[in-house]
Amino acid sequence: MDFSNSKRIILYRVGLIILTTFFLSSQLFDDGFIVTELVLTALLIFQVVILLKYTQKSNREVMDFLNSIKHDDLARSYKTNSKNEDVNRLNTELNRVLKDLKRVRKEKEADFQYLKNIVQHIGIGLLTFNQAGDIQIMNTAAKKLLRVGNVKNVTDLRSVNDHLVDTFFRLRTGGRDLLRFEIGGEIVQLAIYAIELTLRGELYKLVSVQNIQNELEEKEMEAWQNLVRVLTHEIMNSVTPISSLANTVEEELKVQLTNDDSSSNAISNDEIEDIHLAIQTIKKRSEGLIRFVQDFRNLTHIPKPKITEIEVRHLLEELVILHKNEIEKSGVSVNVKVDPENLTINADKDLIEQVLINLLKNALQAFDEQTTKLVELNAYVDEKSRPIIAVKDNGSGIDDEALEKIFIPFFTTKKSGSGIGLSLSRQIMRQHQGVLGVKSRVDEGTEFFLRF
Repeated sequence: MDFSNSKRIILYRVGLIILTTFFLSSQLFDDGFIVTELVLTALLIFQVVILLKYTQKSNREVMDFLNSIKHDDLARSYKTNSKNEDVNRLNTELNRVLKDLKRVRKEKEADFQYLKNIVQHIGIGLLTFNQAGDIQIMNTAAKKLLRVGNVKNVTDLRSVNDHLVDTFFRLRTGGRDLLRFEIGGEIVQLAIYAIELTLRGELYKLVSVQNIQNELEEKEMEAWQNLVRVLTHEIMNSVTPISSLANTVEEELKVQLTNDDSSSNAISNDEIEDIHLAIQTIKKRSEGLIRFVQDFRNLTHIPKPKITEIEVRHLLEELVILHKNEIEKSGVSVNVKVDPENLTINADKDLIEQVLINLLKNALQAFDEQTTKLVELNAYVDEKSRPIIAVKDNGSGIDDEALEKIFIPFFTTKKSGSGIGLSLSRQIMRQHQGVLGVKSRVDEGTEFFLRF
């Protein structure tokens, strides 16, 4: 924008003011006429006023322009037919800026409508509200899920469920929760996730709500089907030979009993051996079936943890001493490392020992033909100050397919395993609000870790 003409005018007027001031000063110090001094003073004041009016005229237009933007009034325009070319150029630039702002606002409104339509048609319930609970957005999925119409404040949802509203206000960024309650005679299981956002200095919360009841029912049915499949397999494997051998023994004894000549009922040694073998098999398979049922009972009846403070090094050294003979027979070296030395955990000692015993036994049995067999019992603190106990071996490792199933009840890669140990161990860690995880590579080894 060229304001060279305005600069010349201002410089001209400032020059006149300086010249008038010079003459007025010379008159004040000389004995001149009082009338001349008054005229010069009036002329000086007049020139200053003219200069101020000239500069303020452009300032007023700029201030009006800024106020228009402040109050989002982009409809006004500035005249460009003034006799002053500088004013025309200024107004032209102001009109251009207003036009650009209108275009940007239309583009933002179009983007907002586009995103709003996406939010409204997404399948997961979404709503945003401020700290006072005033709702800005509540999409169609959320209204349909909660069976409500237009809701202005989150507290209005207390008619749906009080715990739902309390959960909305309680959750912070990254917070998750599950709520199960009844809506309109239907049981829903809501998975709720929240994040906090700041917009124009005000705190807002975005909450997603999803009904996972159907998914849970499908997973539950799948779990029951898998359980029935395992139970059927195990029970049939035990019951079939029991039934067959019992029938054989029954037929043999029936023949002896139906013979009227008691003197000829003597059973030969070979027949006695057959009957004895059948009875032994029945006993063995019955005991196996009983053990299977006991394992299943253990899986469903885990005692509530009795939390105490446990010194980790002492716990791991006791574990090694307990399995000393088994370690020596397997030819495995077991190293214990605890950092820091005084590391402690809050847990149920008996239950955690049960988990560690299971993991150590698995590690001792994880080797094939390795020349160097090593198991490491490591305890340390992660970056979030959470205690971790790791059981690591350099054995054969677990392939990816089996790795996905090792925590499933009754799944096992061992010939004599029950498939209960790892599933039971994970449940124990869950009761401690902890995690049992695993990392493994074939031919490199496996590491199980307990994170408290």
